[in-house]
Amino acid sequence: MPSDDNLFTALRAAFPADLDATAIEAIAADGQSRHYSWRDLEQASARIANLLDSLQLPPRSRIAVQVEKSVEALLLYLATLRAGHVFLPLNTAYQSAEIEYFIANAEPAVVVCAPANFGWVSKIAFKAGTHAVFTLGEDTSGSLLERAAHHSDAHAPAASTADDLAAILYTSGTTGRSKGAMLSHGNLLSNAQVLKDYWGWRPGDVLIHALPIFHVHGLFVAIHGALLNGSKMIWFAKFDPAAVIARMRDATVFMGVPTLYVRMLADARLTREATQHMRLFISGSAPMLPETHQAWQQRTGHTILERYGMSETIMLTSNPCAAEAGERRPGTVGFALPGVQVRVLTDAGQAAAVDEIGNIQVRGPNVFSGYWRMPEKTAEEFTADGWFKTGDVGRFDALGYLSIVGRSKDLIISGGYNVYPAEVESFINEMAGVAESALVGVPHPDFGEVGVAVVVPKSGAEVQPQALLDALKGQLANFKIPKRCFVVPELPRNTMGKVQKNLLRAQYQELFGA
Repeated sequence: MPSDDNLFTALRAAFPADLDATAIEAIAADGQSRHYSWRDLEQASARIANLLDSLQLPPRSRIAVQVEKSVEALLLYLATLRAGHVFLPLNTAYQSAEIEYFIANAEPAVVVCAPANFGWVSKIAFKAGTHAVFTLGEDTSGSLLERAAHHSDAHAPAASTADDLAAILYTSGTTGRSKGAMLSHGNLLSNAQVLKDYWGWRPGDVLIHALPIFHVHGLFVAIHGALLNGSKMIWFAKFDPAAVIARMRDATVFMGVPTLYVRMLADARLTREATQHMRLFISGSAPMLPETHQAWQQRTGHTILERYGMSETIMLTSNPCAAEAGERRPGTVGFALPGVQVRVLTDAGQAAAVDEIGNIQVRGPNVFSGYWRMPEKTAEEFTADGWFKTGDVGRFDALGYLSIVGRSKDLIISGGYNVYPAEVESFINEMAGVAESALVGVPHPDFGEVGVAVVVPKSGAEVQPQALLDALKGQLANFKIPKRCFVVPELPRNTMGKVQKNLLRAQYQELFGA
């Protein structure tokens, strides 16, 4: 018998009795819909799982996936879980240098990529010893589904314990070197079950899914929530404000990053009438400006629920969902979720007083076991008594609401995506004529925050800002590319020689009128 600790087994047990009911309505760019039943999810994921089984891979092999968002990509995730392997989602914007690092570090047994990228991805993968490379297009084309079609649509999930690895999510550090956060079946399932209760998922709830599925928010929080509740998803491969607003009449729950809310607020079709069928709007992955929170409330009558999580921990805190649990307070991320412990410590290691800013540390069944093949880094990020150092700084108010007031080092969150300055700076510093550089985040009305590069040229060299940005575009994901570049004679430094990025941030604070 399969173990109940396999996450897929738990999700499958929550499927409704009527397997022919619609599980996912996928909306194409032309507005046409394609319906997938719960039976389709069961049988199609079984075929892909059987394909993986036929490769005779070692248990818990890594399956690296860089494809456009599609229901079939979700089926591949479910198949990976049920086959007892480890899902490794990769941002679709990553370029060859980034993919080369991930494949070398994770050593995946299988890589799945977009058909158009097969040439260069397969070359990298096979050179690194990958067993098989498949393709999967957003239009259901590709070798993965072609091969899977020959396999049975019945599959017994692999036995997995709660501690068995289910996914690796790469998250860079301030050094610029990406770290693979290892999440177990138990981490993911415990968090999904807590959120199901805390956010009050109900029979009949319908989720609008308009997020990418290569990170925690879209892949775990949104999908696990819907599947564990047996809820239909209205699935958008790409976010379109007008299309999403139009379908709110058929849905009850929406999850998004602040940028999505800003873009919907810019559409006159967002009204109280358009959102009257909705029950819950959730925001996360980046801080939401209080003005956005207030504007949404005034336009729709709904109060957005903000929460806080990380790749290493999934969700940690949330503003209340039920009215009796308290109000949703803009600028805060609420209370620790049931079973999760959160503390704020001063630099001296003492518990911070009310409203005193300190370092946020957490522990609970949702917290990851460590970084892939980085035992020293893992040990460094946990305290002696087992708390994970988030690297964020924040404070508790008198009512116990947590506010995040800063982030470790200089992390930039742009449109919900993490941008690590050290990584971008390393590419800039390699360019001809560049002596050194600094990347800082500044407010932006659409993305919340964007990067600005400040570059010092070598003596006698001339650096053209736009040419530098253009050169970066072939090397890094688009969300990492600075929005502006300035060439200066020198960077501000303190007496210890450290670049004072706070001064640069202040200098360019009003660059985008935010």
